[in-house]
Amino acid sequence: MKGSIYKVLGLLLVAYSLTYGLLTKVPDLPIIEESIRNLFYHVSMWFAMVAMMAASFWNAIRFLGTEDLAKDRRSISLAEMGMFFSFMGLFTGMVWAKFTWGAWWTNDPKLNGTAITILIYLAYFVLRNSMDDARKKARISAVYNIFAFVMMIVFIGILPRMTDSLHPGNGGNPGFNSYDLDNGLRMVFYPAVIGWILVGTWIASLRYRLKALQE
Repeated sequence: MKGSIYKVLGLLLVAYSLTYGLLTKVPDLPIIEESIRNLFYHVSMWFAMVAMMAASFWNAIRFLGTEDLAKDRRSISLAEMGMFFSFMGLFTGMVWAKFTWGAWWTNDPKLNGTAITILIYLAYFVLRNSMDDARKKARISAVYNIFAFVMMIVFIGILPRMTDSLHPGNGGNPGFNSYDLDNGLRMVFYPAVIGWILVGTWIASLRYRLKALQE
């Protein structure tokens, strides 16, 4: 039962954020208007993605220190979930961009950095599938995983803050906290982030167990 608590909690928080996010009152902001509700879905997906990739990165480091293939299985399982959240974050972001900026895709450093990051991680999966020896695959993948995570931080966390960007909190634009005085948003946003991270962890654990059975 103890192992199920975080799963039930994750499902409840996700269900709460998905439904109450459409019902709660939101601040009347110019341009963004009602599309601010995508904060609960789009941004929470990015937080979950970063959490999954960070956990994958940590398990890659642990594998290099222990040579324990279980760490490699955890690393790849978490990376798979991270990719799922990255695609969901990209899709919800494109929808938001269409209604806010008038285009599905703009020449924005954060959007371009996200695309590059996804390609880097897709190469990680291709690299893994190109090798048959389990330990060689795990070693090379772990090193590449560390490189990919560092590049992700650079492309979506550092470079957009150093140049002009349409995203809040980047390129001189104020973050949501700077102009949003409605704490009601936080009452949905934070549970959404926690919920998706818990659900992602649960699914990654199922992927890990499946890989262990296959091997």
